[in-house]
Amino acid sequence: MKSKLVSMAEAAALVPSGSSIAIGGSIIRRSPVALIRELIRQGKKDFTVLAYPAGFTTDMLAGAGALKRVEAVYEGLFQFGQSYNFRRGVEAGVIDIRDFSEVAMAARFRAAASGLPFMPTDALLGTGMAANNPEQIREITCPFTGRRLHAVEPANPDFTLLHGYIGDEYGNVQFPLVRDADDLDPVFAKGAKRLIVTVEKIVPHSEILKNPNLTYIPHVWVEAIVEAPFGAHPLSCDGYYDEDEEHMYYYQACSKPGNFAEYADRYIYGTKDHWDYLAKALTPERIFALSAR
Repeated sequence: MKSKLVSMAEAAALVPSGSSIAIGGSIIRRSPVALIRELIRQGKKDFTVLAYPAGFTTDMLAGAGALKRVEAVYEGLFQFGQSYNFRRGVEAGVIDIRDFSEVAMAARFRAAASGLPFMPTDALLGTGMAANNPEQIREITCPFTGRRLHAVEPANPDFTLLHGYIGDEYGNVQFPLVRDADDLDPVFAKGAKRLIVTVEKIVPHSEILKNPNLTYIPHVWVEAIVEAPFGAHPLSCDGYYDEDEEHMYYYQACSKPGNFAEYADRYIYGTKDHWDYLAKALTPERIFALSAR
C-alpha cells in the first residue's frame, strides 16, 4: 500500500478554483472545517458545493466570496440561526442554488455510489422542484408499473471532502464504536471521483487491522489523508468533542451584520495553518470543556 498522508496545505492544493465539491458531515457536526479554511486561505474560489444538509463550511465559503453554486437540502447553522453570508450571496444573485428534498439529494449521492446515470424517486411529486430544475430532475414512467416518478441526476462532484475519526497513512478510515448518526459520508465516499479525508488522528496500520469491520472508507477510495485534531472545530465531532458555542456565537456576531472580514482576519487569514488556528482558537481549558466525556 502507498502512503497517502499529506499536509493540509498539500491536500488543499489538489483542489483548483472552479471545482465542484461535496462536503460531508451535517450542518454543525463533523464537517471538514479545517480543510475548507485552508482552501479559503489559499485563495481558492468559484466553488459549486454539493451537500446533504449544508451548514457552517458553506457559509464560510460564501463569506469569503468563494461560493458560486449550492445544491443541497438545507443551509443554516441549526440552533445558532441563519447562514447570513450565504443568504446575502443568494439575495444579491451571486450564489446560484438548487433545492432538493432530503430523499432526493440522498438518491443523487446513492446514484453516484452505484455508478448509475440516475436514481428514481417519488419524493418530489407534488412539489415545484422539478419545474424549477429540469436540468437535474426529469419525470419518468416506471417500465413495470406505469407509475409516475422522477429521475434525479447523480451527484458527481470533482472532489469529495470529508472529516473522519481515525485513519492510517494509507487512507483507511474507521468509525469509533460509539458515535451518533453516520449521515451519508460512507455513500459520499463510495461515489467520489477524488476523495480527500481529514481525520482526528492518524494511527498505525496495525491498529486498523485490530477492528477491520469498523473501516467505512477503504484506502483504495482515498487520494489524500490529513491528520487534523479538532479538524471540525468549531463544529462537533461525535464521540470526540462538542460544538464550540462561544466560537459559534462570535461567528454569528460577525457574519450577521456583514462583518465576516473580522472573523476571517482573526481565524483564517490571520493563521498560517491549522496548527496555528488551534493555538489561537483553543486554550487547554476550552479543549477540556468541549471534549466528550
